[in-house]
Amino acid sequence: MSLEGKRALITGASGALGAAMAERFARDGATVLLHANSRPESIEQLAATITAAGGKAECHVFDLRSDEACAAACTRMLEGGPIQILVNNAGVHDDAVLPGMRAEQWHKVIDVSLNGFFRVTQPLLLPMMRTRWGRILNISSVAAIAGNRGQVNYAAAKGALNSATKALSLEVASRGVTVNAIAPGIIASPMAEAVFDAALINQMVPVKRAGTPEEVAALAAFLVGNEAAYITGQVISINGGMI
Repeated sequence: MSLEGKRALITGASGALGAAMAERFARDGATVLLHANSRPESIEQLAATITAAGGKAECHVFDLRSDEACAAACTRMLEGGPIQILVNNAGVHDDAVLPGMRAEQWHKVIDVSLNGFFRVTQPLLLPMMRTRWGRILNISSVAAIAGNRGQVNYAAAKGALNSATKALSLEVASRGVTVNAIAPGIIASPMAEAVFDAALINQMVPVKRAGTPEEVAALAAFLVGNEAAYITGQVISINGGMI
């Protein structure tokens, strides 16, 4: 599958999942635009790895919680041409049961996952549509479909992203742009390992293991490629049979 000539922005590329998608897209020929905010050194290292392997990558550091920062970053990125692949991957956890959740915990999680989607997608959309080819991929979560104790804020943000996926897909389908969401379950990463031990994964996941970032990246690579042109408005789970 070739993504040659495509520019692909991946928000939250400093995490395990974002990095795996970036490496896969670069291997398939895309120029990957790597976003981070709090850990810019991570995407710098990732860009060096991609470049060393013969791929093309550039780094963009900005805060998804800021209207001004996102607008300025999108303007800078568009100077290199339209972005035809956009992966809204950035998200944060700040878990607490709702009776004990602070207002700032609620607003931070919503702001990054949901408002961040708007702040990046909206300014990049018209240039993408003018090319009559585009792929928008929103990274959701099993928590948005099945719920999860202590994650009402996260489930709300990702659930809203699922609904936005379906609505936006209807607006842009006639212009050759697809919009889909991936809802991962437990995916191996430092964050997941801090929450789920092997016994708990064995109990929760029918296939008895965590997924890998590379497995999610393979699904993402298919959805942003030419062969997935007839798939849009879908929320696709990858969770080892959890639900």
